[in-house]
Amino acid sequence: MSDPRITSSIFTRGAVDLSALRSPAPSPAPGPAPAPAQAGPPAGAPGGAVGGVTVIDVTEATFQSEVLERSLTTPVVVDFWAEWCQPCKQLSPVLERLAVEGGGAWVLAKVDVDANPRLAQMFRVQGIPMVYAVVGGQPVDAFSGVVPEPQLRQWIQAVLKAGGVEVADPEDPRLDEADDALMSGDLDAAEQAYRKILAEAPTDAAAEAGLAQVGLARRVAGVDPQAALAAAAADPADVDAQLLAADIEVLSGLAEQAYQRLVGVVRRTAGDDREKVRQHLVGLFAIAGPEDPVVASARRALASALF
Repeated sequence: MSDPRITSSIFTRGAVDLSALRSPAPSPAPGPAPAPAQAGPPAGAPGGAVGGVTVIDVTEATFQSEVLERSLTTPVVVDFWAEWCQPCKQLSPVLERLAVEGGGAWVLAKVDVDANPRLAQMFRVQGIPMVYAVVGGQPVDAFSGVVPEPQLRQWIQAVLKAGGVEVADPEDPRLDEADDALMSGDLDAAEQAYRKILAEAPTDAAAEAGLAQVGLARRVAGVDPQAALAAAAADPADVDAQLLAADIEVLSGLAEQAYQRLVGVVRRTAGDDREKVRQHLVGLFAIAGPEDPVVASARRALASALF
């Protein structure tokens, strides 16, 4: 699947009713005092701060304290699974490993649907594995089925951000490998590595930027920078010369100048030439990334030039 998140959120339609779980538990019948529970973090305490909790088994009786109350301060990911479910055996170990890796930044709560059918019913679980994120006492997102680990990491990052947790972008060894190939000049290996990442995570901005850099490196290979800039200055109507000059400028740290050059070409051209320049400029934008303020300004200029 391209995105593990549910596009049309079931939560906004009131599909999950947790009111029963928030009701106080009935008073216990008279009898011997129950044995003390094992030591662990109090409800609502960050899992990594007290007791190092990262993975817990949850039942209907403990759901309120271990999930709803805990999620007031620590995001909780709820994994609905069953022993007979083969896909669960693929996804659950990855979730558990990532939870341990997170060191308590979030907690994985595992719910056996066979032992807790009422919980599964409340969450409208129709197939497993089914995974919910609970933040601030409310479900905020979900996905079903097995998803690739890179997408799973991105989803967890989004859950943490929703919970107000300061997170750093996780390191991806595949991305490091692709970057190393690019830096060493092995463009074929770099392209293959970036495309493999994008096949699993189509919106990975770092891989998109890397692939755009591969294209840039190929276009300027063997080019005399001064000669390319001079040729563009001598003939402003030569579209290919302007594109190459923009590539040189980006490599020289003059990205804003390159963007302005190509926006100007867009204004002066039409038809296939204009589309060629537009696509080239968008490719250069990918190298810097969408959050670059210079890119944002250039995108506005491009939109103005086009319309």
